[in-house]
Amino acid sequence: MDAEPDRLVSADTGGPEERVIEAALRPKKLDDFIGQERVREQLSLVLHSALRRGRTPDHVLLSGGPGLGKTTLAMIIAAELGRPLRISSGPAIERAGDLAAVLSTLAEGEVLFLDEIHRMARPAEEMLYVAMEDFRVDVVVGKGPGATAIPLDIAPFTLVGATTRAGMLPGPLRDRFGFTAHMDFYEPAELEVIIKRSARLLDVVISDEAAAEVAGRSRGTPRIANRLLRRVRDYAEVRADGVVDLELARAALRLYEVDDRGLDRLDRAVLESLMRKFGGGPVGLSTLAVSVGEEPETVEVVAEPFLVRQGLLARTPRGRVATPAAWAHLGIAPPPSAPMADSAGTLFALEDDDDLPGK
Repeated sequence: MDAEPDRLVSADTGGPEERVIEAALRPKKLDDFIGQERVREQLSLVLHSALRRGRTPDHVLLSGGPGLGKTTLAMIIAAELGRPLRISSGPAIERAGDLAAVLSTLAEGEVLFLDEIHRMARPAEEMLYVAMEDFRVDVVVGKGPGATAIPLDIAPFTLVGATTRAGMLPGPLRDRFGFTAHMDFYEPAELEVIIKRSARLLDVVISDEAAAEVAGRSRGTPRIANRLLRRVRDYAEVRADGVVDLELARAALRLYEVDDRGLDRLDRAVLESLMRKFGGGPVGLSTLAVSVGEEPETVEVVAEPFLVRQGLLARTPRGRVATPAAWAHLGIAPPPSAPMADSAGTLFALEDDDDLPGK
């Protein structure tokens, strides 16, 4: 049971219509890409240096959370080089033969984008080592003692790998990338610029205050910002005159259960269950997940990273614990014996209600 595709604040790609709209909103050039200034500057040097030398650029690894623009940057890299882009993903490459089929059909200088590269099968991963370094694949013919490896040269290409879990990449694979970039979450001011740009492309009239309100609830993620903008637009078209002002934006986001810090129904359910049913913790992940009717992986991967980043939940050796900020945000009074944890996961006792933020 995975609630992620149905969540408005999900950073995963939605259905076909959503993907078409998101593709239309993607910037096409590096100069038009908003945010990630250091990454953009570094990547620009890598690409333009290769173009001047007439060489294929080094392989590029992009890491960071979903929805931060890794796929967009891969498309921009191909566009800046004037080369075709081939798109695949780690989970789609189950065998070494799958990878060999892709690599053997690449044209010289083509850009290959592998999303979620850390989920690639081990045999394919080992074949990729040689392909990235020597532009060669070894095709095994036959089985058992009589099997023979036939080296097959492939055209020089640029691999752009994307991962949400860089720590799961084996060292030998990570070391073969000539340029590695980590993409950070966006500041509200950057998201506001993105929202205004998307509003122009979607012919949405939105005030500066409304754009700032949507940006502040977008969890630091451009994809979520664009999705919230489209839902606010829908609300404005159906229940108003189509113009998005501050009050209308707040009303729309309230309807969609996205609060002023970007928490949605699942986020609040996790926190409320932790507080009301378990006295603030510590409680194990599986127990907490059952209490909200979700799979442990959904809570751990979907809700927890944002709650931890917001300082509302802490992971401790004894289990999940609500922070003082969580009690204050939901307006729930903690029991006198409630354990507390700071953002680093250090447990401490709450001596007085005055210790709560805002008291």
